Amino acid sequence: MDLIFGVPAPLLLGQLILGLVNGATYAILSLGLAVIFGMLNVINFAHGAQYMLGAFTAWMMANWLGLGFWYALFLAPLVVGAAGIVLERVFLRHLYDKDHLFGLLFTFGAAMVVEGLFRYQFGSTGQRYANPLPGGLQLGFMFLPYYRALVVPAALVVCFGTWFVIERTQLGAYLRAATEDPVLVRAFGINVPVLITLTYGFGVALAALAGVMAAPIQNVSPLMGANVIIAVFAVVVIGGLNSIMGAIVTGFSLGVIEGLAKVFLPETSDTVIFVIMAIVLFLRPAGLFGQEK
Repeated sequence: MDLIFGVPAPLLLGQLILGLVNGATYAILSLGLAVIFGMLNVINFAHGAQYMLGAFTAWMMANWLGLGFWYALFLAPLVVGAAGIVLERVFLRHLYDKDHLFGLLFTFGAAMVVEGLFRYQFGSTGQRYANPLPGGLQLGFMFLPYYRALVVPAALVVCFGTWFVIERTQLGAYLRAATEDPVLVRAFGINVPVLITLTYGFGVALAALAGVMAAPIQNVSPLMGANVIIAVFAVVVIGGLNSIMGAIVTGFSLGVIEGLAKVFLPETSDTVIFVIMAIVLFLRPAGLFGQEK
């Protein structure tokens, strides 16, 4: 059996691919967080609960309404994004002129309420979501299900499409300007409050999309958001809180690093992201792609 750095090649290559799949989830989730913080300066601790809501909405659409996965992939982010818009209009908009801590505490409380309600209704063991794309590829060193193979390119399209809209279009220019000088943007006839609300809804929809994409891979559980949100916050901090590209690159990269850690240092696989975060914060507090202020 071929060895790479003393490790069987099939094991190493298999973990690389699984790391990319996990990195796709990290990238979309951290992208949503980066959009919300970068555009609105809100630390959205409800992001994990919104990720879970996306997965559960897809599950309910399948089991209660008979809608297939591909319908849910489009509809569930719209539903959860609309719920995020209501949350922003009713509560969050009153916190923008206050310290970041107020937004963090409110969204943390909202996440606890949502997760508690779903845990009461569905329990903690989770619900199974059927694989929407049976079959797979025999790569020689592993069997790769078609669906998992699709997740990575789909995540890349979503991530770089979002980056292009925010960084290279007029709409993105208005979004960035609205956070820095809302009075000037209003002078151009732009409704800044509506723009901010839609931005928050879009960030929430990204979290829900990640949840729908994760549903066939893992159990749909009320705790799935709580299990991933701390790691996703670490990803955003490493990439840079105000950097869209940092969230994308760091999300995929740390998914791969986490996969490799399971091969070389299995006992560190759950903490390697936080070790990297500590090192990055020590050397570059703004993150790898963040801008120093």
